Amino acid sequence: MIRKILFFLALGLTSQSLYASEAIQKAADEDYQAYLKDLFIHFHQNPELSMAENRTAARIAKELKAVGFEVHTGVGKTGVVALLRNGKGPKVMMRADMDGLPVKEDSGLSYMSTATQVDPFTGKESPVMHACGHDVHITSLVGTGRYMAANKDQWSGTLMLIAQPAEERIMGARIMMEDNLWQRFGQPDYALAFHVSASGQSGQLNVLPGAISAGSNSVDIIIHGVGAHGASPHAGKDPIVLGSQIVLALQTLVARELPPKSPGVVTVGAFNSGFKHNIISDKAHLQLTVRSTSEETKDLLLNGIKRIAENMGRVAGLPEDKLPEVIISKEEATFPTINDDKLTARLRRVWEKAYGKQNITNRVSPGMGAEDFPYFTTKPKIPSVYWSVGGTPKATMTLAKNGGPAVPSHHSPFFKIDPDTSVPQGVSSTVFALMELMPKQ
Repeated sequence: MIRKILFFLALGLTSQSLYASEAIQKAADEDYQAYLKDLFIHFHQNPELSMAENRTAARIAKELKAVGFEVHTGVGKTGVVALLRNGKGPKVMMRADMDGLPVKEDSGLSYMSTATQVDPFTGKESPVMHACGHDVHITSLVGTGRYMAANKDQWSGTLMLIAQPAEERIMGARIMMEDNLWQRFGQPDYALAFHVSASGQSGQLNVLPGAISAGSNSVDIIIHGVGAHGASPHAGKDPIVLGSQIVLALQTLVARELPPKSPGVVTVGAFNSGFKHNIISDKAHLQLTVRSTSEETKDLLLNGIKRIAENMGRVAGLPEDKLPEVIISKEEATFPTINDDKLTARLRRVWEKAYGKQNITNRVSPGMGAEDFPYFTTKPKIPSVYWSVGGTPKATMTLAKNGGPAVPSHHSPFFKIDPDTSVPQGVSSTVFALMELMPKQ
């Protein structure tokens, strides 16, 4: 035992912090087995679509109210804000997103979702699944609230827990902010969030400084042509040909205008036009997603899209009042998620001491995924950290690397996360961060 204590002292831990770390992890594991596991299964089996998370929000509100939080519902339509005041000290916000996806689950789990729901955006009934791990997030949020409420002698300040709707449509955080979130409940000094990761190994956390996910903009290009018979193309202006030229020209933005070390993506996700083999349509519609990690890159890409679309219309001989329209969505847009460097380094040290340096990674995502969490943290700027919790057992990942079944990606019908490790670590990693930021006065 003495040798063990000396080992941790060499790592910079006191025996008191060592035992506190072990106690927090033990408490998270025990609460998962005794209570949170059943709650996770409930959330997994009862997912709800974006802006229709009514039963999910009600259950979260009930759970947090039961342990002493002051709970407010209907914030940004379905969002939940829960406050626990514990004397003088900083106000720290922890957010969890709670919406599912219109995906039919085929994970093979014994507690698979068979839920269906009418999508408020399409009006159509669809299967619903937690295909991105938001069930882990909200279960961990409840677990965090339960621990902090039961251990108020260990911290000081005000804890703000937020259950956010519609992350999958990158709009829920914006809608909560438009509902005067900070004006009504107070602006936090720090903001935290995490995401469970299918590509991350169970028991490991991944945290990086700087931009850790991209900003996103949805763009529509409406192309006006002149309809004609397919056998007489000279009598019209073909919007499909013009649209194809625009699609190809857009590829030069990242390849030839964006500096090579500045990441960016312009993807045309949909191209719709025409009705029949021998009819030249009079209209085409392109739908784009644009990803960037800075305001400068965003402006370059969006201005370039407008320039290319309009000038390709001129090349095609369209009059000025018929040039392609470029519509940049104000609803489906978000900022880059940028971790505060100093706060990230501070919390990383805490997690390294708690879990061991070997279990804190700094993997850079090869993609340009987007997240609406920065609506909470960008304007006004709030120091924030967003990290990921590993969700796939090491044995499963090793098997996949050796030619076995691939680990299903997020948004896949086969997606599954190991809740037995990810939920307790979601709780403990959040509690460690909160205890660091909200020490007992």
